Amino acid sequence: MDKKQSGRAVRQFPNLYNRLEEKLRNKAAEPVKENHSDEQAAEDKSLVKCPKCGKMLERGRVVRKRYECYECGAYFRVKTKNRIRMVADYNTFEPWFEDMEVSNPLDYEGYEGKLAAAREKTGLNEAVTVGRCKVFGEDIVLGVCDSRFLMASMGHVVGEKITRAIEQATKLRLPVFMFCCSGGARMQEGIISLMQMAKTSAAIKKHGDAGLLYSTILTDPTTGGVTASFAMLGDVIMAEPGALIGFAGPRVIKQTIGQELPEGFQTAEFLLEHGFIDGIVCRENLKKTIYFLIKSHKCGGKKIYADFSENKDSHFELSEEVKEHSWYSSPRSAWEKVMAVRRVERPAATDYMKHIFDVFVEAHGDRGFSDDRAVVGGIAFLDGQPVTVIADIKGKDIKECQERNFGMPLPEGYRKALRLMKQAEKFNRPIISFVNTSGAFCGIEAEERGQGEAIARNLLEMSGLKVPVLCILIGEGGSGGALATAVGNEVWMMENATYSILSPEGFASILWKDSNRAKEASEVMNITAQDLKRLGVIERIVPEFGGADKKTTEAIAGYMKEHIKEFLAKYDGRSGEEIAAERYDRFRAF
Repeated sequence: MDKKQSGRAVRQFPNLYNRLEEKLRNKAAEPVKENHSDEQAAEDKSLVKCPKCGKMLERGRVVRKRYECYECGAYFRVKTKNRIRMVADYNTFEPWFEDMEVSNPLDYEGYEGKLAAAREKTGLNEAVTVGRCKVFGEDIVLGVCDSRFLMASMGHVVGEKITRAIEQATKLRLPVFMFCCSGGARMQEGIISLMQMAKTSAAIKKHGDAGLLYSTILTDPTTGGVTASFAMLGDVIMAEPGALIGFAGPRVIKQTIGQELPEGFQTAEFLLEHGFIDGIVCRENLKKTIYFLIKSHKCGGKKIYADFSENKDSHFELSEEVKEHSWYSSPRSAWEKVMAVRRVERPAATDYMKHIFDVFVEAHGDRGFSDDRAVVGGIAFLDGQPVTVIADIKGKDIKECQERNFGMPLPEGYRKALRLMKQAEKFNRPIISFVNTSGAFCGIEAEERGQGEAIARNLLEMSGLKVPVLCILIGEGGSGGALATAVGNEVWMMENATYSILSPEGFASILWKDSNRAKEASEVMNITAQDLKRLGVIERIVPEFGGADKKTTEAIAGYMKEHIKEFLAKYDGRSGEEIAAERYDRFRAF
């Protein structure tokens, strides 16, 4: 994969890194750059061949670029000690369980010799190294698989080391970050190897039940039983650009059923597009991404530090430009409001989010089918407090509108939102949902993939979430497709937003058999923020200061931010059961 092909995928984790660089540098026990030994320095003058483009490269330049080809951008596979240097603070890694006894459970002929040869070649005791270290001063448990040791296949010692490391992390209440690569289960250990899949998965379940973060970074290659167990069970799953990832590798598929795989199949980019991983992260940003994840998944969702916030004491105040702009008349009739929220120029959730949150990092995919771009979700910081954000996005031009399906989610969009909301509940992060959709997509593919079930599941699960949920309708709120991410403790609407059982055109068509009467229908449907405040369906109307556009975006966001902080403060000290019960009572009243 060349740099052009990988560019979009690498940017899937947004560019928070430059903002953090200065602040994180002061936290590090050692600068972000890796420490290189004298042995490496001696090798720097030699040449190495790129595994992708085949060019001969200066080893020293490759090392300085974190083992990346400076000609085509391809990644070299990395030895365990070099991987640890990339992410751990200097001299903080403490290896665990290095003296485990190795056996030959099936008495497979020649196995002991293969193990001995691998140990001599790599200097490792087994294919995985686990231990404790610090990342910018934060304690984690780190695991690193090394493909040089029997292709990092998973035998009983590999499974046991990973399981013990996760169990120890659970006792110490530490997050686990696992760098995965493997050719799969270790053939020489047969069914005993297979059992490691269940064993490691069970340990991850206990670690997760304790409310702790388990994150995996998939490197080249990650296949077989490792993919079907600990590699794909992360709360957050990342991958390096271009990594081969799949259950059955290309050779196995070809030899078993004779299929030739298309180009780009089973790559990290393929998995991102199909919703199986949260994002692709390049090596230069890896340590900072791990630090971000540590911070955003700890301390029960409370305000924990100031690294991501530039102005803690900001107070909302209208600019003179907005005050002047506010004299213009905003739409008044229901139909005018319908037309206003359908304008493609109307600010999207992401426009407001830039002013509300210190940092937002998007996560991707429903872990089962695709990454629906009509729904954006991820982790943000609001003046140092981690929150989960869900948002419908329509698009700003015809190309983006088509990519985002005009903001009409498919089942995988709702399942992605639910996955992130359940993760928010696990880590006690409040949820902020920005709603702007004309409705769930109605089409063959949506029905085939269970649109009704996906919406129903969201309503069921959101009703019981044990964290505060705030929903803000910023544009259209179309039927059950909007409600699927709008089951909140409070629901707010922007001044000119609409929220309805279906579109005015649909209402007129069903009740009057004439869609041309849509304007008339809008006036009797009670769909405006003012109507719904009177009916008790919403708690707050967010002013637009004359109409939502580029001039008023920052002012609207400032108003939202101030009142979101008030909303979150209201739930400090309340139990999860109390929060869920309040939401139940809210909807029970209807």
